[in-house]
Amino acid sequence: MKFSKKDLTLEEGLTKEWIITNGLGGYSSSTILGINTRKYHGLLVAPLTPPARRFVILSKIDESIEVDNQKYDLYANLGVNFSSNGYKYLEEFEKDYTPIYTYKVNDITIKKIICMENGKNTVCVLYKVYNNGKKAKFTLAPIITFRDFHTMNTNHEYNLKQTIKQNKVKIEVDENSSTPIYMNASHGTYIEHFNDTFRNMYYIQEEKRGFYPEENLSVPGRFEIEIPEKETREYTFVCSLEENIEEIDVKKIINKEIVRINELMSKTEILPRKTDITKETKQDLSKRELLRDFTIAVDNFIVYRPHFGLYTIIAGYPWFLDWGRDSLISFEGLLLKTKRYDVAKDVLLTLIKDVKFGLVPNGYSGYDNRPLYNSVDSALLLFEQVHKYLKYTSDYDFIEQQVYNKLMHIIESFLRGIDVDNANIFIDKKDFLLSAGTEDTQITWMDAKYGNHCFTPRNGKAVEINALWYNALKIIEELCIKMKERERAHKYADLANKCKESFEKSFYNKSKKCLYDVIGDNKVRPNQLFALSLSHPIIEPNSKIGKEIIETVETKLLNKCGLKTLAKGEKGYIATYEGDAFRRDSSYHQGVTWPWLLGLYYDAIKNSIEYEKDKKKKTELEEKLKDFKENVKKNFVKEMYKDGAIGSISEVYNSKAPQKSGGTIAQAWSVAEIFRIIDL
Repeated sequence: MKFSKKDLTLEEGLTKEWIITNGLGGYSSSTILGINTRKYHGLLVAPLTPPARRFVILSKIDESIEVDNQKYDLYANLGVNFSSNGYKYLEEFEKDYTPIYTYKVNDITIKKIICMENGKNTVCVLYKVYNNGKKAKFTLAPIITFRDFHTMNTNHEYNLKQTIKQNKVKIEVDENSSTPIYMNASHGTYIEHFNDTFRNMYYIQEEKRGFYPEENLSVPGRFEIEIPEKETREYTFVCSLEENIEEIDVKKIINKEIVRINELMSKTEILPRKTDITKETKQDLSKRELLRDFTIAVDNFIVYRPHFGLYTIIAGYPWFLDWGRDSLISFEGLLLKTKRYDVAKDVLLTLIKDVKFGLVPNGYSGYDNRPLYNSVDSALLLFEQVHKYLKYTSDYDFIEQQVYNKLMHIIESFLRGIDVDNANIFIDKKDFLLSAGTEDTQITWMDAKYGNHCFTPRNGKAVEINALWYNALKIIEELCIKMKERERAHKYADLANKCKESFEKSFYNKSKKCLYDVIGDNKVRPNQLFALSLSHPIIEPNSKIGKEIIETVETKLLNKCGLKTLAKGEKGYIATYEGDAFRRDSSYHQGVTWPWLLGLYYDAIKNSIEYEKDKKKKTELEEKLKDFKENVKKNFVKEMYKDGAIGSISEVYNSKAPQKSGGTIAQAWSVAEIFRIIDL
């Protein structure tokens, strides 16, 4: 995706961001103007215990060029009351495999290409300088810090120890000798700075989010490079936590990344490459570009946990780590549709590694990797994704040898009851429905909490939890039959039947023609779609009630960017996601739109087609599904390049026009579910 000069205004450019990742949870990110607007922005944000403890290392590089004793600053930064204007020399920004900035000053054109080395905490910058005029001096001034990416160094004075060997520089920040920063430039001369602090760097997005927006950074020195007249030259800059950076071939790393992404595209095989590339039409190339961008977007979330020796899925950038629930909802779209089955096995093993009390961890502490068990649905979602994994691979040996016993442990734990950290999970012996949580716990996906205040506690018998419980019972029944444990299969079949029988009687809301969200709570929410969308729907999708649910969802919740989390007109409805942490959390699941929920609607319609016996009605549903997929594709191809991260999909959208995006700029389950729905 290219942005020309007319797109690179301050107003437009500050809303569009890019992100590239290193497969460890680290990343490089900024805006298309090169202005950092978040405390999370940085050219090198590195996980010190991958994928956790992410630290901003290299904030940015401020470049300038001098011709005929006239200095031109190419960089741009924000202050509270000013902005430097280097972006005005920006002719073009392009995000394909990597972000590429193109600057033009007089007769000199400079392309700046940024890339991360996969599997390393290393960022590489390649400068291609086309000089059609007089000799010039090119200056690179790296701006560094060393802080957790959730915090900021306000009023901070840096203590730097620099060890310089030609153009290789080792920097210890604030006496942190255990994790030095290494920098190297291929050409020029390094000039050390002393006590050079960049004061009051201003992050406009942090102010909008209710946080203090300014911090101090350090300028350790600068590289000065002489550019001969009328020549084309290439220069490289590398910043890393790895010591041997002078050995790095930057062009080789960039090419290696392009080859890696192309191999992943080829593996997906959604769009077979034509043998004669010259016969590819504009439409073919556009589709290939879209497939490339989705491949990159998907790949950004797949990271390696070295201490597990397994892959996992980052829930969203820039601030989330891996979450069990998010991994499972994203599982099919990110891993199965892309045929990354080996990674899928790893992710399943990651998810079951620390099953305890019958619960799949909903995540791990970002500081000590301690598993966190604040989720009732993660364990139940595991069954659905195991079922889908088998549909794609038929790899029953893997499931039998490494997963089946964990699934059995989960089912039996739920039957016994689980009371850890106020989970309060139990089967009601009167109606065989599953109850979970308390007024003070947040253990469903609607988990927003500010201090001790729960905005959507949803304790008791929640609709999607019972749909997932029934689905899990049916899947374990099937696996028991496969494993020739027929007595167990009969037991789970009986429990599933009793749950199903009670479900319709207890959850049907006759007055609103839909399902209660929680028994006793008749707010219209999208969670009821779980009853229709799973592999074993607890409500038959083409039944009278099933059709009423879909109609209610279409009328009250569905919009072009996803499904609202609460219908307009319900008590507590909020349409916009904005403001400080309290305001954002209070709206998070109270009316704001989430793209991933489109996946539930998609599966509900697909199941309706499968269950429908009438040929005419089946054809009508097939046309409806086709139109839906085309509309989703049309909208999100635009959204991927509109705001948030260029080439990815944001976490949430406002529920009123113009439906501006919010939350994380790149969200795993948003990308996964949209990718799963559309045809490329």
